[in-house]
Amino acid sequence: MTALLVVLMFAGFLAIDILVRLSARRLKERRDQREREAILETAVRLDVSHEARTLHRAEVPNPKARILAVDDDPVVLDSFRRILVLEGYSVDTVENGPEALGLVQRHDYDLVFTDLKMPEMTGVEVVKAVKHLRPDVDVAVITGYATLESAVETMQYGAVDYVQKPFTPEELAEFAKRLTVKRQARLEAQRRPEVHLVAPALADAVGPREYCVPGGAFLSNGHTWARIESDGQVRVGIDDFARKALGTLGTVDLPRPGAPVRRGEPLFTMRRGERAAHFTAPVSGTVKAVNHEVLADPSLVSRSPYGRGWICALVPSRLADEIGALHIGQPVVAWYQEEIGRLRDVGGPAEGGTPAVDWPTFEQNFLKTGS
Repeated sequence: MTALLVVLMFAGFLAIDILVRLSARRLKERRDQREREAILETAVRLDVSHEARTLHRAEVPNPKARILAVDDDPVVLDSFRRILVLEGYSVDTVENGPEALGLVQRHDYDLVFTDLKMPEMTGVEVVKAVKHLRPDVDVAVITGYATLESAVETMQYGAVDYVQKPFTPEELAEFAKRLTVKRQARLEAQRRPEVHLVAPALADAVGPREYCVPGGAFLSNGHTWARIESDGQVRVGIDDFARKALGTLGTVDLPRPGAPVRRGEPLFTMRRGERAAHFTAPVSGTVKAVNHEVLADPSLVSRSPYGRGWICALVPSRLADEIGALHIGQPVVAWYQEEIGRLRDVGGPAEGGTPAVDWPTFEQNFLKTGS
């Protein structure tokens, strides 16, 4: 009976929590709606004629995107402002191409919407000019049925899509959302650091926004590397991902020569002040040798992770069974991109030697067993 009461109480608390969260979200949505409606009213009286004679501006806090719309029909532009501002976009509107281009040169817009048939400057000319002045801005075309074929042709000049008028508020809102999502995905892909498969000797020379995967070395899920030497020993160190995440190191705790180790168990420790990151063994075996150079100069681990910054050498005991759990070659590139994305979610790589992610979080999320 007591257990049932506990379960019912827990379910009640959970239901209350959900209701409170839903109510808070709805209140916020209503508050945001009122603020955007007030912004629309203010935009009607806002004088920005010093920037462009026909300019109307409506800016919202933390907009989903900044949009410039150009059309010679003020009714269409009024629809753009009313629909998109209420959806959370900042919107500038002008009635001709030359004014639009002047604004594009002075402001950072994410999207430009342009009509095709305008007297002073056609939409095709606007598309060409915007992509010439600001290749990073996405341009969409506003078209009627009569100019649908011309709208498709603007794609070869850099337009990303078109919306056909007349449109409903739902259609325009969904169109703007689709363009914004595609743009954000593209920009995110462009911001992703590059990952290169290189010879170990070149690994030390890559830039701060580049990651290198050493040819001929295996990488464990715990971000240690393992290279099989000609005498059968396995040399071990930390990989480029770990060194970029942790930044400048203070000291290194080396393993004891002769000590037996198992794959996935702690092998050595990196320290910086009171921070500690424990790295696991990529393979099982016995510690044959340690690199005393990194005791005197721990920066070698960061400056030359695949060369002079190696940590220890192991005599492997189960290499044939365990090697399949390690990464090597081109497949590491895709795995690194996934790890880089996860690292960005928890803080990102170190900047100027200072870690952006706290070390316990990094250890918990990335320095896992090699199994």
